[in-house]
Amino acid sequence: MTTIVNTPAPSNDSSSGMGMIIGLIVLIVVAYLFIVFGLPAIRGMQVGAPQINIPSKIDVNIQQPQ
Repeated sequence: MTTIVNTPAPSNDSSSGMGMIIGLIVLIVVAYLFIVFGLPAIRGMQVGAPQINIPSKIDVNIQQPQ
């Protein structure tokens, strides 16, 4: 019986880490945008709902002209 051994050719993986550098740059840009736009928007949401004042008495008497 014949034995077949499939061994892949050796890869010449000489990547210079360009993907990691681009990933770090993108991460820094996203963090900067979050600090510049995200944090002020989050702080602005903490103001709350507008305050509505309702009087304790409401005059509903209608004066008709005579």
